[in-house]
Amino acid sequence: MIQTRDLRFAYAGHAPLCFRDVTVPQGGNLLLRGASGSGKSTWLALVAGLLTPAAGEVVVAGQSVGTLPSGQRDRWRANHVGFLPQKLHLSGALTVQDNLALAYFAAGAPVDREAIRHALASLDITALAGRRPHQLSGGQAQRVALARAVLMQPQVILADEPTASLDDLAGQSALALLAQTAHDAGATLVIATHDARVRQALPQAQELPFDPLRQGVDP
Repeated sequence: MIQTRDLRFAYAGHAPLCFRDVTVPQGGNLLLRGASGSGKSTWLALVAGLLTPAAGEVVVAGQSVGTLPSGQRDRWRANHVGFLPQKLHLSGALTVQDNLALAYFAAGAPVDREAIRHALASLDITALAGRRPHQLSGGQAQRVALARAVLMQPQVILADEPTASLDDLAGQSALALLAQTAHDAGATLVIATHDARVRQALPQAQELPFDPLRQGVDP
């Protein structure tokens, strides 16, 4: 589950972002809806432990994220949180399959090549396994990053605009994989989006609108 209380964050030179309290039960789905600059990406980064709040508390899968030292936070995230950022951060020096293997190294776990093959097949990108990121289209890279995010069967899955570079068919496949992976693992799924297709694909999801005028501007 995810709980945030009295959460605040400020970028240098910008007004503080003051977020409403949020509770998402384990296995629940949440859509963060709002325009660019409304703070959706910042909220996801705070929940993932990539940013440290100026005030307030973030509890994810029973762990108070802010109490973890940075090194332990990275290992905890790798084991419990699947994060799909807008900037995909694929290593240009590695093949697609080795980019997925990085999820195991980050978690301190042995690499499961069969699980990697299954993740690639589930997104119809098996043929890309030996390619490097510069050989991928934007949509292909998005699917590779998505496969890496769900590979460890995380308790919480956070996706920032996961359909932004995908056509309708690929977008449906990506959303179906996110939803099915979350369901199978009993994971909490949070998607930040302004894509109306996501609302249609997850009609049962709780929705949280973000208001940039009230919460400040996310650079």
